Parts: sequence; structure tokens; C-alpha cells
Amino acid sequence: MEEAQAHATAGAGIFHIPSRSETSARHSHSLQTRRERPLPLSLSTSSPPTSPQPHSPRRRIPFPSPSNSDDEHVFELEKIASSPRRSRTQFSCTAASQCASPSYTEACPDSNLVFRNPPDWSGVFGRKAHGPLDSSIVLHSAEREERRGQIQIGMDRTQQSSRLPGLSSAEDVQEGITHEGAGLSRRDSMGSVSSASTTSLVLENLNEMGEHAEREGFLPKKSRREDGHKRKRSNGGIGYRDSDSDLELPRFNEKGHRERGRDMSGTLRRAIVILSILAAAGWGAAIVFFMLSGRHKFGAYEYDDENPRIGSGRKVTLKQIQRGEWHMRTAPITWIDGPNGEDGLVLEVGAHGKDYVVVEDIRSRSNDGKNDSAEIFKAKTLMKSSVFGFNGVSYQAASIEVSPNMKKILVLANREKVFRHSYTGLYFILDIESHSWEALDPAKPLTRVQLAQWSPNGDAIAFTRDNNLFVRMLNNTAVRQVTKDGGSEYFYGIPDWVYEEEVFSGRIATWWSRDGQYVAFLRTNETTVPEYPVEYYIQRPSGVEPDKGLEHYPETRRIKYPKSGAPNPVVDLLFYDLERNENFEVEVSGGFKDDNRLITNVLWADGGKALIQEANRVSDRIRYVLVDVAARTGKTVREIDLKKEGLGWVEPGQKTTYIPADPNNGRPHDATSPQSPTRWEVDDAPSAVDLKNNMVYFLSTAVAVTQRHLFSVSLTEPRGSIKPVTAITSPGYWTASFSSLASYISLTYLGPSIPYQKVVSAGDQGASFSMILESNDALADMASTHELPHLVYTNLTVNGATLQILERRPPHFDPKREYLLSSTIIPRRQSSYIVITVDGRGTGFSGLEHRKVLREHFGTVEPADQIAVAKHYAKKSYVDSERIAIWGWSYGGYTTLKTLEMDAGETFHYGMAVAPVTDWAFYDSIYTERYMLTPEQNPEGYAEAKVSNVTAMAQNVRFLIMHGTGDDNVHMQNTLTLLDEFDLAGVTNYDVHFWPDSDHSIYFHGANPLVWERLSGWLDRAFKGEFYMKVDAVRDGDGSKKRDLGW
Repeated sequence: MEEAQAHATAGAGIFHIPSRSETSARHSHSLQTRRERPLPLSLSTSSPPTSPQPHSPRRRIPFPSPSNSDDEHVFELEKIASSPRRSRTQFSCTAASQCASPSYTEACPDSNLVFRNPPDWSGVFGRKAHGPLDSSIVLHSAEREERRGQIQIGMDRTQQSSRLPGLSSAEDVQEGITHEGAGLSRRDSMGSVSSASTTSLVLENLNEMGEHAEREGFLPKKSRREDGHKRKRSNGGIGYRDSDSDLELPRFNEKGHRERGRDMSGTLRRAIVILSILAAAGWGAAIVFFMLSGRHKFGAYEYDDENPRIGSGRKVTLKQIQRGEWHMRTAPITWIDGPNGEDGLVLEVGAHGKDYVVVEDIRSRSNDGKNDSAEIFKAKTLMKSSVFGFNGVSYQAASIEVSPNMKKILVLANREKVFRHSYTGLYFILDIESHSWEALDPAKPLTRVQLAQWSPNGDAIAFTRDNNLFVRMLNNTAVRQVTKDGGSEYFYGIPDWVYEEEVFSGRIATWWSRDGQYVAFLRTNETTVPEYPVEYYIQRPSGVEPDKGLEHYPETRRIKYPKSGAPNPVVDLLFYDLERNENFEVEVSGGFKDDNRLITNVLWADGGKALIQEANRVSDRIRYVLVDVAARTGKTVREIDLKKEGLGWVEPGQKTTYIPADPNNGRPHDATSPQSPTRWEVDDAPSAVDLKNNMVYFLSTAVAVTQRHLFSVSLTEPRGSIKPVTAITSPGYWTASFSSLASYISLTYLGPSIPYQKVVSAGDQGASFSMILESNDALADMASTHELPHLVYTNLTVNGATLQILERRPPHFDPKREYLLSSTIIPRRQSSYIVITVDGRGTGFSGLEHRKVLREHFGTVEPADQIAVAKHYAKKSYVDSERIAIWGWSYGGYTTLKTLEMDAGETFHYGMAVAPVTDWAFYDSIYTERYMLTPEQNPEGYAEAKVSNVTAMAQNVRFLIMHGTGDDNVHMQNTLTLLDEFDLAGVTNYDVHFWPDSDHSIYFHGANPLVWERLSGWLDRAFKGEFYMKVDAVRDGDGSKKRDLGW
């Protein structure tokens, strides 16, 4: 499952739970009395606190951490000019504090605009959804303002990011157009957001980037961003207040008759005309001066608690965010090996104004491309157009993969989605030199293929078709069939549903040896795995038209889906010897039994040796097996009992890199013992290994858990050799990608200021190289002309744990003023919410003890922390304690419901849950048992984690549940069984919305934008008081009023 995020507003509030909600005043308020109320508070919950699933990428608040105190820390933005034509803003912080789902290694949201995925909405500007923090509180005021982007929205980091729940289809297409065979680095998904998190369409970290040259490390100190001049801060008053435009003017001449007066004299008329012209000129000059002085813009960047101001900047709207106007732009960088060992080559696919596939040296992009150095690889066109013909039929390329020797291109066409990451299609091979085309299998050119991968030498392709493995040698047209018993229950070289979703986070289960002599591939036996039926009422995913007379019956798709405690697929690792043309298995004694074995990683070393990582069913014991494939022998080299050592569990997909011995370069032996040169957690390690300079690069939380910085460490002298690559003197959240030999780094800064992207040289490259690829000027301009939220960071000790909190205050927030609650909130117009995001216990990057508290105990500390934080904010004068809500998607939806259940209406009055888990016995085995063990081992934990106390939920004012009927991840069974419990108990204080045929990300037939409209509209109604329970005039025996279920 994948991810989401949270908000809060003064007066009322919403808690939002994503990768892993808001209330209104009672009907007693009225426009006539203009009774002023505080703001509503809304908490939004994020992905699962202990894991990436259901879709929860590891993201945190992308800003510096405050000290371990309860003091507030405010970011201020100051205006600066980065160029004569562009105004910029930059946060200057007095202190600061980010979030991550428990254990999923994904960076913070892709942009300062957090789209919680997803989901998949997952960081700073423009990141996906995979949502960062575990919860958010939204406070609401009744001001009549255009709806700001401060509406919590969930996706599958997802993302979902996350997982806001996975990747959007557009993102999937972009991923597919690069190296199709490359493994996914995070839980991306086609048209899906993260399952355990959501994307919050709220401006999370909208900070400006002005002068941001690197101050530390070997990076160059000059960039295009350093040329700006600081603009004077505008501290003057604003020319009007909101109340000024709220005048009620009497009707003129009410009786409708006109009284005739005497004519005006000519002298007086001329005097009036002259005075009017002078007044107009003076007024115009004043307006020009006002505009030039910058006072027409709201001083969100110069926020002062003591002197709040009202501004005239534009409001951020939901439509703007949905149209991508606030999305962070990045230059796609796909590094590729040079045919003769060149490094720093970039593959461009579908670039504007260029041929479809072009390879060029990254250095050629500097100086406007005018770099004629003989050392630079000359740009070369590999494929002119994305449209090509074969056997008289025209095809459109969906993705491409260039052979390692850069002689041929493997092209995918007619792509069709299977599950989150998997798809099928037709594969063709283009000869770059002759421009000739051939089918991957000339004998079956129109048969769909599930996976195809180049050998390291570029002379062969391994592919899976009809669940069997094949190898095509390019020196002839013959295809070798490696396996023959593949079918509906046996898979070769590709994962089944649960391994694709929970273990590999991708569709690849085939691994070429480094010399191209062997292929390792997974055999999956699903014979004993139970099926789960998913019904489709509108579409037909099979593509098969029904027989006449059966058109009106839904299509049922039966998926082998192991729920908690059910039989898992049995997996084995096989090998294929190209020279001998035979496949075989290497037996190694002492392993896990078939029904208790997970194969989580395969890594090839030199000399035909493979390292295999296995785990038991609940992932708390691991074994490493080294196989000598040539000798067909193997042995166990290491075993770890994580539970016995108090280390929790192992996450699948951990990055592992083989470092060969090099006696001439200070590495005389292969590594035999683990080295851990850091005392803090790493997010992406190793990011790259530079074998020439003996350097390892990694992203880490060394500065603060809310930040990500790139560091390097020496292979030969790991202790004491750690150095920062990105400037750690300024708060930042960075991601990095490296060229093949780690000579060049593409660095992307995600916040808290305006994001940007650059490429720098690394290691021993002589003269340093640095180039800005994307400065996001358009985003900077948007930020400088719109009203943005004020970000306040603080730490709060809750239930014995220190939690990091991000509070987003509305642009017009005034702590000394009670906000007017209007009886009407215009749909799709900005409401003043306070949004609070909380890193509750169970989230990642805050230490093992903080994270593993959820083992065997889902649904306990997560809601407890949400409630404690909500109670803390409910006591503040600017928060309306009667209007607090919580919401989330996937795991966030689950936490929302558990919070409403535990709180029983005492603190939270409203909630919104999208695609929630309601009983962990319904979710897949590999994810759930990793944290909860099996139902047989932990029956009390499963009973405790289930959403079951529906009478307590009846004490809330109202809540909303939404689910896609085609959800193959969190089945609709979760929601339907809960609704049955409501019926049995007579609970009616809820609304429900089903989205026909939509999967976990809810996209079918354009449903996704409607989800956010539904969430925001429902919340508006809640904060207007439309759902508030009636209060009986009759009192109970103790004299207290009681609520009934009338509406």
C-alpha cells in the first residue's frame, strides 16, 4: 500500500492520515448575529506508521528539525530578486523541523507542493504523493476567501507517493520511456497512487529559492541563482482589509422617483472636471507606487505573529493544483553507459525539438550547448521518431531500452497494464546502424510479452511470455525456450501479485550475471494460493467480449491473493546456462521450508557467483546464501535472528551493491564483514559507488530527520571519512542520481525553498563541472504572487515520545483575532484551515524504538498520538474545539477510522476515510505479517487492530467512507464488512461513496479529481454545521444532554 498528509486551521481542525478532517460550528451561529468563532482544526493522517504498505513511502517534513522542546519555530520568507525580471522569495528560518512513513525508503514529497499520491502524493514543491507526515490537523475559519490549496487530498505514495498512494499514469509513461529494464527505485505505479498514503493538495513547503549556492563540500559555489539582488522587504500596511469590501450600501432613491434640481453653472462644472482629473491622476500614481513597492502582495513571506497583515495576493485554488500549475519541474536525466567506457552520457527520449532518442554528453548542455571539446562524446541520434512501421502496420513506441553496446534498441508498443507495476506489450528490435526492424520473436511477432531484458553484453535478450522464460540470441533469429510448464499457477522470471506489490515493488524477477553467461530467475508456484474475485461492472480488463446474451453480466477477474494466514506462493531460484543451454537449481541445506520462505534479493558478483537473501514468512529472520553457479554449489554465509536481537524486522528491496576486490586500488580482498560508519539512519544507501576513487555516496538524516543530505565515505578508510556533498549549513531535502561510473551527480533540491536541479562533477574530475538544469522560475513567480501558508515547526512530547509537528497557518491568520464563521462557504473557494502534520510513533527515521513500537500492535499508538495532538491544539484560543476532523487514504483511512473509534467523539467530530483497511485479516500476507505476525501467532493483536467498536464511532458527528469497487489491493470487502457492522448496531451517522471499477488510486473514468471535490465539499458542509447532531431536550439521569442520531 502507498501514502498521504495533513492540515490544520484555527477554529476547527482536520486530521489527515495518508502512505502511510474538519468540523463546523453548531447551528447556533448565524449571519445575522455575526457571531465570531475560532478556526476549525483538521488532522490528516499519513501512511502506515511502521511500513510502506499499504503504500507508505518513507517521507518526512522536508525542513530542519527544531530542538527537543515545545517551542514554536517560524519560517519567514523574504523577497529577493534573482534576476531583473523575476522576483523570488526565500525562507529565512529561526528554527525548523519532516516526515516519513515508517520504513519505506522514499524521499519526501516531490515538491513543496505536496500532492498526497500519491500517493502518491509524496516533500516539497511538486512531489508525488507518497505523503510525508503521519497526521495533519486542519483548522477552519469562516472567512469568505477563494479556496486555497490547503485541502488535504490523498493518493497511494502513496507516494503516493508512498505509497498517496503510487505513480500517476503520466509518471508511469515517463518512467517507461526511459530504461524499461531498470528496477524501480520506489513504489511507483501505473495510474495508481500509494496504497497506504495519500496526496494532500495542500501547499506544504512553498518556500522560495533565491541565492542558494553551495557553502560547503566540493560543490561549486557559483550558480545562476547567485546573481540576484535582494529586494527590500515590504513591511508597510496593506491598503485594505477584507472587512472593507463587506459593506452593505443603502439602495439609492428607494421610491424610484427623481427630483429635478437646478442646472450646475459652467464654472463649477469646469472646476469639478479639473479636480476629478487631478484626483484620478493622483489615484493612479498612488496605485503605481503601491504596485512597485510590492505592497499589493500579501506578506506571507514576512509573517509576524505580533503584527499580522491582510494582503491582496492571489489565492491558491484546487484547480490550479490539479492542472499542475504548482508542480515542480525537473529535467529528466537517464544515465547510460558509453559503448567504449565513456561516463556522463545521458539518454534523452522525446525531448522537445530533438529526435525521439538521442544520447549526448551531459557536459554538452553547458554554454548553451556550444562545447566543442574533443573529450566530449558527440551527440548521436539513435531513433528519429516514436512512430515506426513493421509489416505494413504503424506502431507508437511506449518505452525503449538501448542495448549496453549501443547497437540496438528494444522497443515496446501496445502496452497494456496488468497490476501496479506490470504490463504486457509487443516488442521489436531496431538496428541503429541499418535502421532496420525485427520482432523480438520473428516466429511470433504479435504475441504479447510480459518482460524483456538485455544481457550485459547486448548480444541476447531474456524475456517472459505466457509465464515461461525464453532467451533470444541476436546472432540468429531462433528463440530458446528455457521453461515449458509456465501457466496460470507457475510463473518464471516475473513475480505474482503479492511479490510484485510487496517484495520487488516492480515486475522484474530475472537477473543476468555480470558476464552475461547465466540468467537467474524466480519460479513461483501459486497452486495453493486462494483466489480473490474482483468484479468489473463497466470495463472488461480481459479485453474479451462476452458471448451474445451475456453482455450485461460483470466481468470477474480472479487474482491469486494470499491474505494474512493463508498459503503464500512457493518460490525457488533457478539458473540458466547459456553455453550449455540448460537450466538447473542449486540446493543449499539449512534453509526455510517452502511455506515459510521469502526470496527478497538476488545480487550477482564476479566469477559467476550469486548472493541470495531469504527471509522467513514474518521477516524477522534472514539468511544469506552464496551460490557458485559454475560449480553448482552453495553455502549459507550469514544468518540473523532479528527478533532475538531486538532489531524488529527486515524490509524487502533494501539496496545492496557488490564491490569487487582491487589490490591496486587499496581493496585487496572482497568484503567479508559488514561496516557501518554512521550513527544515524540512511535513506538511500548506497546511492552510488565510485570504484576508481574508492568512494560510497549515500543520502542520510545526519543533519535532521526532516532533511536529506548527500554524503560520501571512503571505502578504504570508512571511519572518520564521512563528508557532506550538499551544503549542510542550510536546511534542505535532496535527491541524487549518479552517472554509470559515479563521475557526475544529478542533484535535485526539493525544499524548503523553491526547488531546483543541477549536475555537478564528482570525484577526481580535474576542473569541476556544475550546471543548473532547472531553476523552476515559473514556480517562483507563482509563489511570489500568491498567498501562501505560514509554516510553524515545533516538537511536542506525547505519551512519552517526542513528536515533530508542522503547523500550516492560513495567510490571514491572526492569533489575536477570533475568526468569523460564515454560514456559507463557497465551494472550491479558499477556506481558512489550520493544517497540522504529526510524525507519530511508528514513522521512520526517528530511531528503531520509535518505529518498532507498532510490531504486533497496529491501531494502538497511531490513533492515540493523533488524539493527543488534537487535544493539545483544541486548547488553543484560535482553534474551535467543536470543529476537528481527521482523514486519510488506505492505511491513512484505517488510522482515521481507528482514531474515530478510540476517541468516540470526544475530540474529533468528523472524519473522511478513503479505501481503508478495516480488518488486517483481509490484507495481503507478506505486508501484514511482517508487522503483525500471522493471525495464529498474534490473535489478540489482530482483534485489537480491527475496526470493531462501531457504537463508539456513533458518537462522532459524522464521517465519510469512499472505496473503489475494482480495488485489487485493499479489497472492497473491508468497507462492506464494516458497513454490515454499522447496520447491525444501527449506526447511521456516516456517508458512503463507491467509485465504479476504480482501483486503489480511484482513477477510472476520470474519478480522481472528483474524489478531491467530494472530500473538500463534504468538509465544507461539515464546517458549516450541516451534519451536526440534534440535541434532545430531555436529559439523562445525571442531568447531561445526550445526542440522538437525527440529522
